[in-house]
Amino acid sequence: MLFSEILALIVFIVFWWFIYSYEIKFLISFFKHKKLPASLFVKFIHAFAILGIICFLYSYLIEPYRLKVNHINLISAKIKKSFIIVQISDLHCDTKIRNEEKLVKIINEINPDIIVFTGDAINTEKALGIFQKTLKALRAKSGKFAVKGNFDVWQWKDIDLFRDTGFVELDGASANFTNDGQCIIIAGLAAENNIEKLKFLERVSENCYTVLLFHYPGINEAFTGSPIDLYLAGHTHGGQFSLPFYDALVTMSSFGKKYEAGLYALSQNRYLYVNRGIGMEGGFFPRIRFFSRPEIAVFHISPEKVR
Repeated sequence: MLFSEILALIVFIVFWWFIYSYEIKFLISFFKHKKLPASLFVKFIHAFAILGIICFLYSYLIEPYRLKVNHINLISAKIKKSFIIVQISDLHCDTKIRNEEKLVKIINEINPDIIVFTGDAINTEKALGIFQKTLKALRAKSGKFAVKGNFDVWQWKDIDLFRDTGFVELDGASANFTNDGQCIIIAGLAAENNIEKLKFLERVSENCYTVLLFHYPGINEAFTGSPIDLYLAGHTHGGQFSLPFYDALVTMSSFGKKYEAGLYALSQNRYLYVNRGIGMEGGFFPRIRFFSRPEIAVFHISPEKVR
């Protein structure tokens, strides 16, 4: 975590500690004396204390289930016939089903050519069945591909996460599609692996439309001279808890807020997309999302129009 994120988190925690410590103090005083001070400061504390409770309830009960479909239109001179890639990321499946069934229905109705998953599968081994059932139910016309995220390689390295799902795991490897007179390459690397395993991409024809899957955002800065057209990442959850006018409070990325969520134009017709993911951080973290809705990213990749 970057120092700037640590500082932002400390300020956030201290602010709400201040609000609720005073609110508790005022409530204790009320129960003792049956009277509350009527100053503007007290009203300010009450208002923010109530707002904080409302926001927490919304972030716990509502937003984690508000799955959003983001459609992104991209063009490339390398493409002769339009195709669709759907990206999902950071499912972080728990034993409680949240968006898994919903996302299957949405994606299958889109009927994409390719589906990709950019890492972080489960929060507990007990949710493996839910994760695999979800991925298996997804349908793509040309193929389904996945890379492992940091939790997948840290905690679940001995589990075959993608067994019987129809997803092909890419780790320093690629899948090539040649049809309709165009070449499409989907490459991938597991989190924590050495990017030297992707050296082969430097030899890829510049006429091929190349997509690179990697869990962490920012790998594009290590491949400035390579012919990668679209980098797809996840990991940040869009902050999972974001603030109005500030966005992600914490990204857990070495690049901080530089690549926190959404589409980033790198150069002409070359892009990085950082997916906010579907699920939420595991362990002792509360399962909340605030101003960072779970998402499915749908890429409509089309030929450049002849002028």
